[in-house]
Amino acid sequence: MHTKRIIPCLDVKDGKVVKGINFVGLKEVGDPVELAKEYYLQQADELVFLDITATHENRDTMVEVVSKVAKEIFIPFTVGGGIRTIEDIHKMLLAGADKVSLNSAAVQNPELISLGAKRFGSQCIVLAIDARKRSNGGWNVFVRGGREDTGMDLLSWVKKGVELGAGEILLTSMDADGTKKGFDIEMLKAVHDICNVPIIASGGCGSLEHFAEVFENDCAEACLAASLFHYNQVTIPEVKHFLSKKGIPVRYED
Repeated sequence: MHTKRIIPCLDVKDGKVVKGINFVGLKEVGDPVELAKEYYLQQADELVFLDITATHENRDTMVEVVSKVAKEIFIPFTVGGGIRTIEDIHKMLLAGADKVSLNSAAVQNPELISLGAKRFGSQCIVLAIDARKRSNGGWNVFVRGGREDTGMDLLSWVKKGVELGAGEILLTSMDADGTKKGFDIEMLKAVHDICNVPIIASGGCGSLEHFAEVFENDCAEACLAASLFHYNQVTIPEVKHFLSKKGIPVRYED
């Protein structure tokens, strides 16, 4: 059985890690290089680095910071934000990323997924999706850091993204993000049912039980969290110990 992954996320703005609620009200919480090093030492399975205003501000991801982070960790490292071309993907991989996360650029130019997958392999291409529930049921895809509703249906976009070659889905519930009330199990299950690539659950984690809920419902292969770890409410070893005691397979050294 594959081990389940626990992934801390560094949302970076102006060179600092920040966190908000429902994608707004951002507060500075630390230095990305120091936090990355700390999470690596805590046995994080992977690390995600998202330059959250790069697309909105129409600029490139901070290559220098990515390179500094990559030198401090020896686990898979995903970078996203402001990646718009094949050259941008190549630049991030050269800077030390193992995977790139495509969000707004993939919606604007779906061919970027297939071109990236063909050149670098599907395992390098993570399709990041920010989604919010519609009043009439289902979910819509949002872009530009959650600022713009595309009107696209979430499940249709997941199917298309996987067909184009995305090797993984990073799925964030905008409704749950930063609330600490738990992952959006309904949305995750709906996506998992139509998807044959790994899913990373993101948005809403606030307790040890929330991690277990995702894995016990078999609706994702990994859980991503930010504020819970940034504010030291729980540590990664505590999460893994808790999951291990529940019989959920994790990579964990006591």
